[in-house]
Amino acid sequence: MERLIERGLFASRWMMAPMYLGLALALVILVWIFLMELVRFVMIVPAMTVNDAILGVLALIDLSLAANLLLIVIFSGYENFVSRMDLADHVDRPDWQGEVDFSALKLKLVASIVAISGIHLLKVFMDVGQYDPEQIRWMVIIHLVFVISGVLLATMDWIANHAKTLKYRRTPS
Repeated sequence: MERLIERGLFASRWMMAPMYLGLALALVILVWIFLMELVRFVMIVPAMTVNDAILGVLALIDLSLAANLLLIVIFSGYENFVSRMDLADHVDRPDWQGEVDFSALKLKLVASIVAISGIHLLKVFMDVGQYDPEQIRWMVIIHLVFVISGVLLATMDWIANHAKTLKYRRTPS
């Protein structure tokens, strides 16, 4: 009975596969939005100011970072929680694929969120006149919360890894 339960629980990981397929669909949507933003950006080139150019480029960078974040979640999440991808011999396989554990995934996610938040904040600062000072204050506070959360998460992971290292050094051979 125990083995049957354990096999069932282990097989339940495949219920996550449709979620990763859904995230792949979300990536298609981001590509569509990116292309629409790129077309809009190109169409205003003749009348573009420096600020318009910077804001347009920042919008494209923001979307590409969100897409990168999505790919990291799809690849790492699938490999960590569902099944290994049998692509070791594929020439285009990213070097990091298969080596991002849950801890590294969390750090990459937080770093990506901080980068996206920072770019969004930079876009706000480029067009500061369009925003209420209270809105800007909250955006800065939220960004700082992301930064502090990332630093704390990295510190906790460092402490946990350091504790493992100390444990292995103390264990008698």
